[in-house]
Amino acid sequence: MIKRLRPLGILLAVALAISFTPAQAFEKLAPTSIPKVFQTLSSSKFLADPSMILVDAKSGEVVFERNSTQARKPASVMKLLSATSVLTYLDAQKVFNTNIYKGVNPGTIVIQGEYDPWISLIQSQAKKMGRTSLPRLGFNTINKYREITGKKAKRLKILYTGLFPQDLANLQAFLKKRGIRTTAERIKVDDAIVQSAEPLVQSVSPTLETMVKWTLTWSDNVLAERLARLASVTSGEAFNDEGIASTFHTVLTNFGIDPDKLEVSDGSGLSKQNRVTAKAIAELLIKIRNDSKFASIYDGLPIGGVSGTLQNRFLTTAPQAVGLVHAKTGTLSGTVSLAGYVDSEDRQYIFVAIADKIPRRYSASERARDTLDRILGKIAAPIFPELIPVTTT
Repeated sequence: MIKRLRPLGILLAVALAISFTPAQAFEKLAPTSIPKVFQTLSSSKFLADPSMILVDAKSGEVVFERNSTQARKPASVMKLLSATSVLTYLDAQKVFNTNIYKGVNPGTIVIQGEYDPWISLIQSQAKKMGRTSLPRLGFNTINKYREITGKKAKRLKILYTGLFPQDLANLQAFLKKRGIRTTAERIKVDDAIVQSAEPLVQSVSPTLETMVKWTLTWSDNVLAERLARLASVTSGEAFNDEGIASTFHTVLTNFGIDPDKLEVSDGSGLSKQNRVTAKAIAELLIKIRNDSKFASIYDGLPIGGVSGTLQNRFLTTAPQAVGLVHAKTGTLSGTVSLAGYVDSEDRQYIFVAIADKIPRRYSASERARDTLDRILGKIAAPIFPELIPVTTT
């Protein structure tokens, strides 16, 4: 289910947080006080010597940093690289077609795909979200094939291109359950066109920007991994983890960001072998913030106390920050991370925090998250319009 956040919803969330928070909680730190206070707060035992950086988004000045050039385990903060990479090589309005045809040769069907990364196994979910439905692909293939040939298929050879292996396996399992045994052969795009006859079913995915937003808002691991692989193959690299690594390095380099300490084992952040510096992520967030090509990244970031993986954060730990923090969360056993933007009256800060040395316990992760929330609460503040007195006559 997609949960759309409306401006009124954000406003109400902020208003509620304000109404239940003591006035003294809104004493935002003066910029000159931030380094000293952040140094003290980042020394909390609950963060276990984290890697952190805070940058003024407008000036680019590093306001505070701690271990920011050390390579650390980013957890799902790695998804920011996947999102940036796929938007670097593909247009945000790109949609992915998945078309199935009766083959020229008897007993064959041909799938002409474009690596749609968001095919759904659930028909109701696909319909609600506008995604390609695997059940629809399967049922329409069966029914239309029988309509054209005059008989139900018992065996089919699938010739395919542009389909993720798991989606192919799911389709084969779907057909097998309905009495159709299949074999599959991957072919080239040109061959697929030649081998195709009558269309059986056609489907179009949502836009890439919709997928990017969902990936970041809800930290979708499968989708992040597939987007990273799409970026890799589109950039000319291999369709595997090594290709993803090369692509991420290239993207950072092209932004003028040093990728030397970047180590990539996947595109989702699930691997504990991934490494990145807080400084590199902060520099990336600066580069993409005002570039319309990457607008869906900012739009897709969870909002503190309001949406996505941050919807339950800040509500009690730092209610003054509700609605003011847009950030990607990250969690692994022994790691808590957060990277994004925080509004602070007339300015915006970019922050990255990676605490990857905490104990491997849920309670330790909770304490680390709460500590990070309170730190950001020290600088978060809304922009309130100046109240102009109105004279009455």
